[in-house]
Amino acid sequence: MAKESTKTIAQNKKAHHDYFVLESFETGIELCGTEVKSLRQGRVNLKDAWCTIEDGELWVKGMHISPYEQGNIFNRDPLRVRRLLMHKREIMRLFGTVKQEGYSLIPLSLYFKGSRVKLQLGLCKGKKLYDKRSDMAAKAAKRDIERAIKEKNR
Repeated sequence: MAKESTKTIAQNKKAHHDYFVLESFETGIELCGTEVKSLRQGRVNLKDAWCTIEDGELWVKGMHISPYEQGNIFNRDPLRVRRLLMHKREIMRLFGTVKQEGYSLIPLSLYFKGSRVKLQLGLCKGKKLYDKRSDMAAKAAKRDIERAIKEKNR
């Protein structure tokens, strides 16, 4: 059996800056035809997106998929609420975790797996300002070390 190829469409870089990602899940997403065509052109923004669980279903809100230019009457609202596809027991487990412990469900990336569009969903806990500062300091230190090693090897 051949391995399915994955092609990343968009990543939510802000999610890793603002949240601790504790666990990630792969979900399907319910789209219409012109939205998929727009995704193939890479015209999507995940930056302000979040997920909610309502009536036992998982929904993504705030995800902007730009209208497809040749779509005319078939284009949908760019910010419409879209259903995520996941097993019921996984949704219920997430629901319990989110309600009890105050975690958030944040879309991390959107990608093609074969011909299907998948969304990587993260179970996240918000970072405080001092956590963000320590992450930035660690990143700067790592960059300085790499720069020094590169200078030494010249």
